Formats: sequence, structure tokens, C-alpha cells
Amino acid sequence: MDKNEFEILAIEHLDSLYRGALRLTRSPDDAQDLVQEVYVRALRFHAQFQAGTNLKAWLFKILKNTFINQYRKSARTPEAVDLDDPEMARFAAENPLVPPASSGPEAEVLNRLLAEDLQKALGVLPEIFQRVVVLSDVEGFSYREIADIEGCPLGTVMSRLHRARRMLRAKLLKYVEEK
Repeated sequence: MDKNEFEILAIEHLDSLYRGALRLTRSPDDAQDLVQEVYVRALRFHAQFQAGTNLKAWLFKILKNTFINQYRKSARTPEAVDLDDPEMARFAAENPLVPPASSGPEAEVLNRLLAEDLQKALGVLPEIFQRVVVLSDVEGFSYREIADIEGCPLGTVMSRLHRARRMLRAKLLKYVEEK
């Protein structure tokens, strides 16, 4: 696959990469920088991509590795996502973690509140659990693809996902009981 063909295919995944980067960095500016770095690295090493394999999974692996190299080693702590910030609230409304169950103004408000609560609950999970939930439930990767992206065994992915969902369920049950 030549570089131009690769570039066209890679561009299709920039929105997904940005969402993943935003969840990792919790900063729109840092997420944009991270995606830009991932794109540059992907173009630089496009010859290493094997045609016929999952390009999105390959790009997410670069995203994860780049994040670890740039952000963890620099000992920067991620900013908390403030859903009261108009830009973040708009992003949360435009990119819900759960699809709308029904239509109508009441359903739209309920779904937006649920998506915000889900994002808040997801935000308090340890990063390793956040990543597998996002890769599986938001980005739609298979367990095998997540294992490849994370560089861990399939059983570890299944275990992390089970634990993450159990933690999310507990956090959301507290929310339901409070309301």
C-alpha cells in the first residue's frame, strides 16, 4: 500500500482517535496534540502496517504507546473533565457513551443526563479499566483487538472489562439510589 492510499484510509479514523485521546488526556488541546503525533508516526511507519489487517486497531496501539511515552514519562497528571465547561458539555452531548433509547425531548434530556453520569463514573475508574471499556463499548473493538492494542493476553482483557463494568455498575447504582 502506498503512502497516499494509507493516508486516505487513516484519515477515516481521526475522529475515533480523537475521542480515545480525549479520554486518555482529559484535555482537548492535549488530545489534538496526541492525535497529531499519532498521525505523524503512522505516516512515518506506514510500511510496517500489513494490508488486510485492522488499521483502526493498529492506530489505537500507536495512540496508546504514544500516550504512555509522552504523558506518563513526563509525570503530567491529567486534568479532570469538567462537564460544566461549555466546550466539554457540548462534546459530551455530541458524543454520548450510550445511544439514545427513544426519541422526543424527554428521552433526549434523559439520555444526555445518563451519558454525563456514565462519563463521570468512567472518569473515576483507574486508567487501565477506562481504556478497555472505551475500546470495547465505545469504539467497538473485539476482545482480541483490545488485547493486541493493550499488549496483554486475551484473558486479561476479559478480566479487566468484567471488573471495569462491575465498578461502573456500582457507581451508577449509587447515582440511581441518590436520585
